[in-house]
Amino acid sequence: MSARRPESLVLGIETSCDDTSVAVLEDGVTLRAHLIAAQDVHKLYGGIVPELASRAHLELLPRMVKSALGEANVEPAELTAIAVTHAPGLVGSLVVGLAFAKAYGAALGIPVIGVNHIEAHLHSATLEHGEPPYPHVALIVSGGHTELVEVKAFGEYRWMGATLDDAAGEAYDKVAKRLGLGFPGGPVIDRMAANGRAEAFAFPRPMLDRPGFDFSFSGLKTAVGTALKPHGEPPYPDALIADVAASFQAAVVETVVAKSMRAVDEVGAKALSLGGGVACNRALRAALATACERRGVALRIPSPRLCADNAGMIALVGAKRLARGEVSGPELDAFASLEASGLDLG
Repeated sequence: MSARRPESLVLGIETSCDDTSVAVLEDGVTLRAHLIAAQDVHKLYGGIVPELASRAHLELLPRMVKSALGEANVEPAELTAIAVTHAPGLVGSLVVGLAFAKAYGAALGIPVIGVNHIEAHLHSATLEHGEPPYPHVALIVSGGHTELVEVKAFGEYRWMGATLDDAAGEAYDKVAKRLGLGFPGGPVIDRMAANGRAEAFAFPRPMLDRPGFDFSFSGLKTAVGTALKPHGEPPYPDALIADVAASFQAAVVETVVAKSMRAVDEVGAKALSLGGGVACNRALRAALATACERRGVALRIPSPRLCADNAGMIALVGAKRLARGEVSGPELDAFASLEASGLDLG
């Protein structure tokens, strides 16, 4: 008896920032292969260097596609379509992935589907938790974005709130730099906070006293700098770092959770989906779990591998659009901003 032939095999490509990722998704649900290569070179510069990111994608992508197809036991000719991130992100990085996808798709005679990676984050939990109830609320927290979105159905969204300045992940990186902890800042602050006192510093909970769902973390970042002034410049004692980290993280988590629950209540949502690199934060996960349990709301958090920018979620959205007959034409372009990307923000 021969094995069932997949209805679709979508190659996913993600190069929006500094991680190169490739995936092969079968029938919109099964990841046959999923590779992610982090570019550690940026740690030397304390932040992402766009030109270095683009060059690394250029070098890594052909080899990673070949490896992913081998891991999935798939020949290039068996692919149904290619889904590629085209917005938002670093334009140079996006162009590398987009150019490769267009050339590879043309060579194979298969369609290319441009995917907005913020939309992909909205649905990343589906790969592990199945289809969510609609409508639900999605919280995206990353280095470049902090967004609350009502997901009415696939492709139907209402943007409820966003950051007005620094995103949550950006604030983590800047506070980590001020503490002398290096880049990226999120994991090390989360780790140091576990040994600190959250009540040691009375940092503000930005915009929590205002109606609505927008965020602002610039003032919180400034408050951390003010608190550190009497202590001079790093290196600081571990106890001080731990207390600042714990107090800062408590302010971020309380703010994000309160705004998220406010959104859940307004929508009457039965589920909250989480996405973005900061979704790996242990304190945020724990606080959201407690808040959702109190409301009887399902919390849908992807595993850490699917929280950050990854090709699995790109392939998922691509497969959904392919099933609806939605493919991109040769005019598909790269866009740095969410607003210019063409995604209907509702």
